[in-house]
Amino acid sequence: MKVREAIHSATPALQSSDPVEEALGLLMEHHVRHLPVVGDDGRLVGVIAETRLMDAEGPDASIESLLIGRPVSVPPDAHIFDAARAMVEHDLSTVPVADSEGQYLGLLRRHDIFDQFAQMLSTRQQGAILALEVDARDYALSKLIHVIEQNEAKVLAVASELPENSTDDIRVTLKLNVKDTARVRHVLEHHDYHVVAAFGEEDGELEELVDEFVRYLEV
Repeated sequence: MKVREAIHSATPALQSSDPVEEALGLLMEHHVRHLPVVGDDGRLVGVIAETRLMDAEGPDASIESLLIGRPVSVPPDAHIFDAARAMVEHDLSTVPVADSEGQYLGLLRRHDIFDQFAQMLSTRQQGAILALEVDARDYALSKLIHVIEQNEAKVLAVASELPENSTDDIRVTLKLNVKDTARVRHVLEHHDYHVVAAFGEEDGELEELVDEFVRYLEV
């Protein structure tokens, strides 16, 4: 999934000449804490934060006078993971998209990125989620999928977290196409995969978890 496919066009950028009062109004209207700022030529000149605006000398001060540093952005052909990394590294609620010339193309919100992740992980598909831990020395994705699919289940999506220390286990999250995972869990444990949690085996449980998290992102 490329960034250009997830650009959100309904949330506008600010003009560098806009006053602080107008900028704060747009932040409140669109429920974000950061907005990109563009110049008269349409180039990205910065990203302004709500906290920075609140420190301005007055409501009529121009945004341009508050900008510091180089603007954070991601290119349109980057993967959605790159946008997520930039957002986390810089603690942003929105991240601008700009081309190699600095021309502003749009932005991504946290909600947009989460929605893409949710689609990639098949969260809306019927089925359960298993969380596993496995020794890094024994981890092989092909073997794991083979074990599962030999027991009348299909793997719809996989996500893994690498260990921070060499002695830690790899954490693996699996989305399956079945709700009853009792047999799969038993077989996985037999193959030394430690199943630490199972979600979505009750009707509506997984969808409720996703919806709750989406509501949290929109606060």
